[in-house]
Amino acid sequence: MVDFLVLGMILLIVAAAGTYVYRAKKSGRRCIGCPDGGSCCTKKGEGHSCCCQSGKQH
Repeated sequence: MVDFLVLGMILLIVAAAGTYVYRAKKSGRRCIGCPDGGSCCTKKGEGHSCCCQSGKQH
């Protein structure tokens, strides 16, 4: 019985995280969970648009 409860909690957490990512991407956010609070710089001509993914600081 305890195994089912633990499995249910894990599935609930994974589903909530997936829903968060889906909604954030659908709303147009570029950096989900960015430490800059979504105020990332945009670089033209590069494949990514988030400074936090390239390891560079502002």
